[in-house]
Amino acid sequence: MAGIMDKFRLDGKVAWITGASYGLGLAYAAAYAEAGAKIVFNDINEELVERGKNEYKKLGIDVYGAVCDVTKEDQVNAFVKDVREKVGAIDILVNNAGIIKRIPMTEMTVDQWNQVIDVDLTGPFICSKAVLPDMIKKGAGKIINACSMMSELGRETVSAYAAAKGGLKMLTKNICSEYGQYNIQCNAIGPGYIATPQTAPLREKKADGSMHPFDRFIRSKTPAQRWGKTEDLQGLAIFLASPASDFINGQVVYIDGGILAYIGQDPGNLDESKFAAEEEDDSIKVND
Repeated sequence: MAGIMDKFRLDGKVAWITGASYGLGLAYAAAYAEAGAKIVFNDINEELVERGKNEYKKLGIDVYGAVCDVTKEDQVNAFVKDVREKVGAIDILVNNAGIIKRIPMTEMTVDQWNQVIDVDLTGPFICSKAVLPDMIKKGAGKIINACSMMSELGRETVSAYAAAKGGLKMLTKNICSEYGQYNIQCNAIGPGYIATPQTAPLREKKADGSMHPFDRFIRSKTPAQRWGKTEDLQGLAIFLASPASDFINGQVVYIDGGILAYIGQDPGNLDESKFAAEEEDDSIKVND
């Protein structure tokens, strides 16, 4: 008889993680590979796809990767058809691809607004629409959307991003509502502030050895008093893609160290000495 831990296995499942050449998408893919899934990814140009293939090769992961713009329905449909023929019908979709433009609203052009909405909201709609028919035919499927704390909170200069992520939260609920009857679960992961190479400049010490102001701000607003690590996201990613979550649908789960539950403390009261010896490793890890 299968044990409870077997419910977290993804053996033989085809997992498509969009925009997974690096960063959080690569972390999700690495976790899925360790759980037994076949990994498929796309990115917007050949340079990024090759970068991704090289990263997966370093991790010892067999992967199928190709150029595909998630905002172009014809490209997405062709990609899904190609994957179906070469790897198999997609069982798990992670709508990870996204962009952000930090521009005050009064200075943002409509074209800049539309670009963010197209990638962060319309892209997940197009990709989900493309995989749903095969999932309906199988009577099973998992769609996982990359939401954000900006699905719940506003912040200066990110109006388009927050609007897109708020919309993605509701798209998550609506996919659940329409397709839950086919044993398809659509949920979302909402990361907090994660230590990656992209956020490294925000955590660098100042010339006098003191904390970067933004680093101090984030720690003071987070009960865990640290940035998240990529591996903090991997367990939930596996859970939401696995049979263990078959009765969980339409939910956004935030991995934020408690920041959404906490009003925060005065950044000036933060004890910097607690973090002096902290070592941060931004690499993607695959457990032995």
